[in-house]
Amino acid sequence: MAVQTDDNELIEAARAGDRYALDQLLRRYYDRIHATARRIAGPTRDGDDATQEALIKIVRSLPKFDGRSSFGTWAYRIATNAALDELRKRKRRPALHVLSDEADTPGSDPVDEMAERRVSSVADRLALDDALDTLPEEFRSAVVLRDVVDLDYAEIAEVLDIPIGTVKSRIARGRRMLADDLRLDEHADLVDEATSETSRPVGNRTGDFERPTDLT
Repeated sequence: MAVQTDDNELIEAARAGDRYALDQLLRRYYDRIHATARRIAGPTRDGDDATQEALIKIVRSLPKFDGRSSFGTWAYRIATNAALDELRKRKRRPALHVLSDEADTPGSDPVDEMAERRVSSVADRLALDDALDTLPEEFRSAVVLRDVVDLDYAEIAEVLDIPIGTVKSRIARGRRMLADDLRLDEHADLVDEATSETSRPVGNRTGDFERPTDLT
């Protein structure tokens, strides 16, 4: 099977039990699924847990995928919901576990070296992660899907099931909050960018990953 096989062909083959096709399909979207989960749920184990849950849900739900949206849009919706679920679970956890488990302290988890190899400044990356962590859920999801995952406004509207106007408003407000938190001089440029369909992402994408598909 060619590397650039159409998504629909991979989906049909995976449904028929072709594990190689399933592997190729998941690898094709893993980077942005992981970026979505990590930036919404946080750069700790919660982001990794959300990624794993999303992949499992994608595999188990693949027979029900009806093709009304693109596979990518469908997968990012699952990843966003999985990340928001992890975020809500974290808010319900007793704070005591932070004292007894160093791995749950923000920024202390081991980071996948391949995922971080394109990051030019670790300090800047951590600052952005911390700033994203302060955003309300609805703004964080919209900003991540636009500036990290690089979806267009129509795709984000479909993923979040909200009007395009609301998408633009949330992105603008989310970017304004980030700019205030990070004290960015380009505050106005970030906000204005949300009103243009030709805006370019301000976030960094995650690097390439290799992951098995023994998720079922």
